[in-house]
Amino acid sequence: MEELINRLKNEAGLTDEQALQAITIVKDFAKEKFPIFSGAIEKVFTKYGPKPEDDFMP
Repeated sequence: MEELINRLKNEAGLTDEQALQAITIVKDFAKEKFPIFSGAIEKVFTKYGPKPEDDFMP
């Protein structure tokens, strides 16, 4: 997921927050358009998404 965030930041000029928001929008869109795969989509984004322990500000 970090690779995707970095690409969004470098190629689209997004901030960290904007990149994460874009990823969330894409995830929600995919789940809406392909509801049969919503569980798998959620698992992929959860597995490769940022973890609470990655947050440096408690």
